[in-house]
Amino acid sequence: MTDNLADRVRHWIAQDPDPDARKELQQLLDALPGTEAELTDRFSGPLTFGTAGLRGPLRAGPNGMNLAVVRQAAAGLVNWLTKHEPGGLLVIGYDARRGSHEFAQETARVATGAGMRAALMPRPLPTPVLAYAVRAMDAVAGVMVTASHNPPQDNGYKVYLGEHLGGPLGAGAQIVPPADREIEAEIRDVKLLSQVPLGHPGTVLDDEIVTSYLAAAAAVVQDDQPKDLAVAYTPLHGVGGRVLGDAFLRAGFPVPAAVPAQAEPDGAFPTVSFPNPEEPGAMDLVLALAAERRADIAIANDPDADRCAVAVPAPNGNGNGWRMLRGDEVGVLLADHLMRLGRTGTYATTIVSSSLLRAMCAKRGFGYAETLTGFKWLSRAAPDLVYGYEEALGICVAPGMVRDKDGITAALLVAELAAGLKAELRTLSDRLDDLANEFGLHVTDQLSVRVDDLAEIERMMTHLRAKLPGSLLDEPVTSTEDLLDRPGELNADVVILRTETARVVVRPSGTEPKLKAYLEVVEPVSEGDVAAARERAAATVRALRTEVAAALGIWSVSP
Repeated sequence: MTDNLADRVRHWIAQDPDPDARKELQQLLDALPGTEAELTDRFSGPLTFGTAGLRGPLRAGPNGMNLAVVRQAAAGLVNWLTKHEPGGLLVIGYDARRGSHEFAQETARVATGAGMRAALMPRPLPTPVLAYAVRAMDAVAGVMVTASHNPPQDNGYKVYLGEHLGGPLGAGAQIVPPADREIEAEIRDVKLLSQVPLGHPGTVLDDEIVTSYLAAAAAVVQDDQPKDLAVAYTPLHGVGGRVLGDAFLRAGFPVPAAVPAQAEPDGAFPTVSFPNPEEPGAMDLVLALAAERRADIAIANDPDADRCAVAVPAPNGNGNGWRMLRGDEVGVLLADHLMRLGRTGTYATTIVSSSLLRAMCAKRGFGYAETLTGFKWLSRAAPDLVYGYEEALGICVAPGMVRDKDGITAALLVAELAAGLKAELRTLSDRLDDLANEFGLHVTDQLSVRVDDLAEIERMMTHLRAKLPGSLLDEPVTSTEDLLDRPGELNADVVILRTETARVVVRPSGTEPKLKAYLEVVEPVSEGDVAAARERAAATVRALRTEVAAALGIWSVSP
């Protein structure tokens, strides 16, 4: 086994264009057999296109993000593009993670070497700016080098298609089947990296594309609405800070007060253990700043600024009296705001998000669509899509501008809503209470199980399917859906259980080694007492977590 592994390592070293990566692998090779486990992992298989394109740890070898893997991926992508649209424009963006700029330049050289035109963004910028550029520049495709909110040791590679290849619903959206499988096949057909033709490093765009994005972003909010709002903000060491500040200023809002230690891009993410606003502790510094400044709200973007997290003052909340809103709460608040503004069309969310949006659309007469998890599906939910959100803080408020999640425009719309409420001496929490009184209190939570061995996820899903619960919370399960039974692209590893007042959706994560169970309970509000309903719902959700854990074969769960 070791001899065969060593041969594969030597073959890869001979093709790898990065001298540092070659040295890294040679050192591991020289240390065999003690490094066999490490090399086996690195050569266990290539990174494949998944929910977020390529994503993996920064390390040498085929099962990592490195210059060789990026050259191969770019060559496969470009081969596929030139078969469909020869000579087209490829727009390439990148964030501030380690290797992002180099990976972007390598992609451009591969594109120009194949006769395509390549344009690089002028600097590290948010993912939504790249998605906007694909549409604005009528590009055949776009590449964004980012690992979004993954740990600092990771990087990744997202692919977007223009209207020529993505169609009207996929113009500027992430790739979906069959394009992802076809591109994957082209990547596997690239055998010799030394034979991939390389051209010049493309054209570097000037800041006009950013100015254009900012003008479109500012137009998402209304000029004649209140703008008095104090916001505490963090980009979490990512690339959103400057763009968000400029967007707020252009839209007429005061520039948010940014957390100094997290304001500048830094791919090491030194102040957070996990640069995801949903992770415990990630919002601590911005909540402290919000309390110090007596801000009206706190906002965080993830490192590539395609997600938007919001926190509000709450006497019983964590972090000096602040509470982070769940993604479903932000999602329905903005949907409600757009509905009140009379924005007609289809409002969309995913199968794991709260059922409240469905209830709102049904009662108010708006179109509603529900998709599989991920914005690659949400962006294609309907021709008249006006708004889409997913519970993981991804929000699209202007599909005609960015047909993907956009944490900058979402933050602007949150600010517009909060400023308008402030002028009425009300808050986002008050508006959530309004919705609870009108539709019942919809409370969502998540049971997330991180694993070291992906086989554990399969074991838990098998355990659930083998013994589906007949009741939850002492209510009979009224319906069970197993999406593995669906045909074609609708097929997914998802199980959905419903009772009269609760819903559970169980699925493996598409981007992390996790199994996720999405929990929802609906609690009626009696005589306007939302606080009492929240207490009852909190206890009910805790009980539901325990029952779902048992159904998965897990006998202890953290709160």
